[in-house]
Amino acid sequence: MDRSDPAVPVLGVGGDLAYATAAPLRAEVDRLLAGRPATLVFDFADLLFLDSTGLSVIVHAWREGQQAGTRIELRAVPRFLETILDLTGVTGLLDRSPVDDQPGWPAVNSAASA
Repeated sequence: MDRSDPAVPVLGVGGDLAYATAAPLRAEVDRLLAGRPATLVFDFADLLFLDSTGLSVIVHAWREGQQAGTRIELRAVPRFLETILDLTGVTGLLDRSPVDDQPGWPAVNSAASA
């Protein structure tokens, strides 16, 4: 994980993001979102495989980010993941701005980047 900018933590996701490996990433996402960063970045440069459990971690990050006012950004998205995100409608979720439920927390535009 890249912590060089505390306002924008970067989670490097490599290898297989699947049932057997998703729980630690989800726990780290929850830990980071508790700090209410402006943006949380997933870097998928080294991702080789993703199953439905791995996809659920991305959706979970988006849902929790909505409540925290955190933008979720995807970087270095491999073609196979881009296809999965498009076919499942997750790309559309990532294009939505976070909900601004709490005073003093500005809404931030969210977008997936390939």
